[in-house]
Amino acid sequence: MNNPVAVNIHKVNTLFIIAPHQRLAFIKPIGLLVLFFLTLDSSYATELTASPIATKHTAIKLESSHMWITIGDHRFKATLANTSAAREFAAMLPLTLDMDDLNSNEKHAELPKSLSTDPYQPVTINNGDLMLWGSRTMVVFYKKVNTSYSYTRIGHIDDTSGLSQQLGQGDVTLIFTKSAN
Repeated sequence: MNNPVAVNIHKVNTLFIIAPHQRLAFIKPIGLLVLFFLTLDSSYATELTASPIATKHTAIKLESSHMWITIGDHRFKATLANTSAAREFAAMLPLTLDMDDLNSNEKHAELPKSLSTDPYQPVTINNGDLMLWGSRTMVVFYKKVNTSYSYTRIGHIDDTSGLSQQLGQGDVTLIFTKSAN
């Protein structure tokens, strides 16, 4: 028994032969840990590692997950986000907002009532993002911008072709209506 591997194997075998009550105490936690890792599927593991910010960008799969935004004679289709605020906003439709320009990249207006908030800091906001600032200010972005502010996601305009031309002309009126999908 000069072989160290043989000695270690001998000690392990001795442990299991001589001390059966300790064997259960040793095997049970390791077995449960192995079972736990084996039962994790990729979707659960992904959920654990997903950033809360990334999950706020998903669209809801409800009857009215889309809406229309009309600016003058142009109409834009928008997809609502999976947030309570987006559902509450959709319940207010149809809605007409006179929106003021701010920083030559966004339009904003006060809503008739406050909405639920779930703010996050997006860092970069894209052309066509529909956001709630605070609990009552609707913001429509028509240019990509970096920000340090926090917003609650309402949705995103699907095709932003011509959006900056329509919104970049001072103060405008936007009409938000439900979509028949």
